[in-house]
Amino acid sequence: MYSRSNPPSARRRQAAVGRHPWRRLALLALVLSQAGCAVGPDFKSPILPDAAKRGYSESPLPTATASAEQAGPAGASQRLLNGGELPAQWWTLFRSPELDQLIRAALEHNPTLEAAQAALVQTRENYNAASGSLLFPNVNAQLGGGRQRAILTGTNPSEFNVYSATVNVSYTLDLFGGSRRQLEGLMATADYQRFQTEATYQTLLANVVTAAVQEASLRGQLQSTRELLKAQEAQLAIVDKQVALGAQARSASLSQGTLVAQTRAQLPPLEKALAQTRNLLATLVGRFPGEGGLPEFRLESLKLPDELPVSLPSDLARQRPDIRASEALLHQASANVGVATANQYPQITLNGSYGTQHTVLPNMDVGNTLWNVTGGLLQPLFNGGALSAKRRAAEAAYRQAEAQYRATVLKGFQNVADSLRAVEADAMALKAQADAESQARESLEVHTRQYKLGGISYLALLDAERSYQQAKIGLIQAQAARYSDTAALFVALGGGWWKQPAAAD
Repeated sequence: MYSRSNPPSARRRQAAVGRHPWRRLALLALVLSQAGCAVGPDFKSPILPDAAKRGYSESPLPTATASAEQAGPAGASQRLLNGGELPAQWWTLFRSPELDQLIRAALEHNPTLEAAQAALVQTRENYNAASGSLLFPNVNAQLGGGRQRAILTGTNPSEFNVYSATVNVSYTLDLFGGSRRQLEGLMATADYQRFQTEATYQTLLANVVTAAVQEASLRGQLQSTRELLKAQEAQLAIVDKQVALGAQARSASLSQGTLVAQTRAQLPPLEKALAQTRNLLATLVGRFPGEGGLPEFRLESLKLPDELPVSLPSDLARQRPDIRASEALLHQASANVGVATANQYPQITLNGSYGTQHTVLPNMDVGNTLWNVTGGLLQPLFNGGALSAKRRAAEAAYRQAEAQYRATVLKGFQNVADSLRAVEADAMALKAQADAESQARESLEVHTRQYKLGGISYLALLDAERSYQQAKIGLIQAQAARYSDTAALFVALGGGWWKQPAAAD
């Protein structure tokens, strides 16, 4: 009779386990690994201090910037929306089809962005490789075959074939979480590269927009300088005729000629800067400077965004890619402390193998079944304090990463504060520059009429021309600053990357 405490089904399972000992090994490894704990600190995202949540400035920011209608589209007032949501494609707020076209080309062909995306794939695959080797047993199959010759005492030499097939299993138990902390660190490395890719994405967008605005500004300055030079050359021709007729002294011609030469000398630097800006745009979109085909930008083709969404200070740390990347490095340093701690504890490794061996003799075939299960424990006893030193080094690296994270947060808040003040101050500067240009233009018109009537000297007219030239170029530069400030603010706020597919995709 069969015993009730040991039914036939149980005995068959026991026999099966006995025939396949690696099942015992896998079951034991699974139970022990699940029972283990992860030593070292459990990482938690840093919490911003209350001072960071109060605002970006000591004094409250205005709800709208100054308006300068006489300065054209760049002089429009902008409303600041506290707590507003920044769109992911923030560059479309400038409403420039040429800018949209250029940015699409940059996102498709920029090699720096492609390199960042490839680096992200690399870190993710490194994590996959490590997780496969650390979380699961290593199982290898081995096949062998050979021909041997044996000489037994009192017999003739005999030759025979030997064939073997073996499966080997090896697994190191993660009782103290060293492997899990190592994978945690690798995942943090992948997160760091992910946010680095997002930062590269936003930097590329900012560079394209800034270069486009710079090109528009240089074109405007070149046009104004050439128009002024043309007027001055016409005026020089008149003065030369007056000098030839004796109506003006030679000094008047020399003064006007000096002014023409000074204005003409301003053209080569502007042309050089324009050419270099075009070369930069070509490089950003992945083209060679000589290929051409890039759109041209002028200030009149850009529209200033009417509204400026400003993220709450409490949300900024989760929106800026550089802060998130620094947090990922802090997470990695925390995991490394756990790895260094786990290395001080025992390590248990289980090994097992199962296979068969066949010896083929001339008149017989002898088969054997081979299996073994072994376990080993490694306990560090004395290493000159190396493991303790490595743990202290990991803890110091964590403190370093923590300080660098705080520095990154402070820098991020400074960027936003500086950008907000630039938006406010440059709006007022544009209004003042537009007033200056208007008054300089009116003054030049009055001086020109007075000079024709003989009411003022020619030197007074030259001063009026010089003042108008400086005011007009200053106005163009102030107009470009409004666009650049807006783009800088959008990037400082994070660029809205969290509202679109990842740049790595």
